[in-house]
Amino acid sequence: MLTGRRHGFFDNERLFEITGYSNPQESEHDNFVIGHTSTSISLALGLAKARDLNKDNYNIIALIGDGSLSGGQAFEGLNNASALNSNFIIIVNDNDMSIAKNQGGLYKNLQELRQTKGNSENNFFTSFGFDYCYVDKGNDIEQLIETFNKVKDSKKPIVVHINTLKGKGYKPAEENKEAYHWQLPDFLNQKPVAVEQTYESITTDYMLSKKRAQEPIVVINPATPGAVGFNEDFREKMGDNYIDTAIAEQHAVALASGLAKNGAKPILAVLSSFIQRSYDQLSQDLALNQSSATILIYWGAIGPMDATHLGVFDIPLISNIPNIVYLAPTNKEEYLAMLDYSYNQNERPIVIRVPYGKLISTGTKDTTDYSILNKFEVVKKGSKVALIGLGNFFNLAKEVRCELEKIGVNPTLINPKFISGIDKELLDNLKKDHDIVVTLEDGVLAGGFGEKIARFYGSSNTKVLNFGAKKEFTDRISLNTLYKRYHLTKEQIVEDIKKIL
Repeated sequence: MLTGRRHGFFDNERLFEITGYSNPQESEHDNFVIGHTSTSISLALGLAKARDLNKDNYNIIALIGDGSLSGGQAFEGLNNASALNSNFIIIVNDNDMSIAKNQGGLYKNLQELRQTKGNSENNFFTSFGFDYCYVDKGNDIEQLIETFNKVKDSKKPIVVHINTLKGKGYKPAEENKEAYHWQLPDFLNQKPVAVEQTYESITTDYMLSKKRAQEPIVVINPATPGAVGFNEDFREKMGDNYIDTAIAEQHAVALASGLAKNGAKPILAVLSSFIQRSYDQLSQDLALNQSSATILIYWGAIGPMDATHLGVFDIPLISNIPNIVYLAPTNKEEYLAMLDYSYNQNERPIVIRVPYGKLISTGTKDTTDYSILNKFEVVKKGSKVALIGLGNFFNLAKEVRCELEKIGVNPTLINPKFISGIDKELLDNLKKDHDIVVTLEDGVLAGGFGEKIARFYGSSNTKVLNFGAKKEFTDRISLNTLYKRYHLTKEQIVEDIKKIL
């Protein structure tokens, strides 16, 4: 609000003019495009070191929340920054909250510092070698100005630890900090929505049933429980069978691997945008060790999100790691069958891309044997054109099939179910009576599912059309605009097929 972006918080008509995150294109006061957490100390330290090399003289300030301190990069940044022999100010905004309640031993020390008004000898920050300053009334602007005047132009790294109240000024947000972590500008006018089944609710029902049966299930989430439907009631019922790792996706994946190796049944729930933070652990700690953990990927889809929170990169990231089986259900019954298969097997890590959007149910139990890997399902047999609709885009493939039938084409409709492998036998058989194979995926094409199919047909006469997202960072672009840009409307797909036919 201080930097001229107030309208984006109050004017719903201009909502998407701002990101809600740091962005130099919006303000001269921002240095980086950032939306993920725990990065500010490292980035600011780079600025400070460059300043010193240029023999300049000005203040460099990193702002970080207490919740963000649990991320491994924050520790790495603190360790490195404490050795800088020049001006570097770190402001720790401590409101005793992450998105949900803070988790971990670090927060016991922050609590001790708050209780002693910064005078405890047991001080996390000074143990790194920082100078330290505590502000008890962090919402008091006069007290902040007085403190900042003291630390301004400091000649060595210092931490300014300020104690604030999350949601201050709006009583419902002060009393229910987790629910009001974020809201859209018109949230006061929103009417209650009727409760209905969602992919989140059937997931928590499944997990609770395993807990009631006294099975060794352990549910893991890295600090975003509300986003995946893990409300306070669910967390309380799971008790010791639930672990919030705080903002620490790398740790969460390695933790799941360790649990699986010692006989537990871990299920890690994480958003698509955040799983990229744990690539090395997915590859080394999990896949290389063939630990039979289950990972649920939420919000994997093309969408109008900020550039920092896109859900389009998980397919190429995960599906190309050896030993991981990545599954893409298209409805409730497939999802539950895949979840049950993954939970009960002990051979390999299984990742499931939870369907994005409204829950779809066929009403018929899925009896697929998912231990037989990479077997695609032919839903409708046809000829000439084969439509392979992955996960969220299976219904789009069905719509395209209906449109093609109107012009006398009878396409084969395929539900692949497996993202990480291909059904070579089925694809080989398609060569006999199909000229075109079309793939549809709700993610970036580069390195994705469709390219695996195209590579298979590369030396044959079969033509392949891949539909999905372009490899780019999009930023608050409407879904309809993106679908048209990527030729993902049913009309555009049919036109592209007709050109080849």
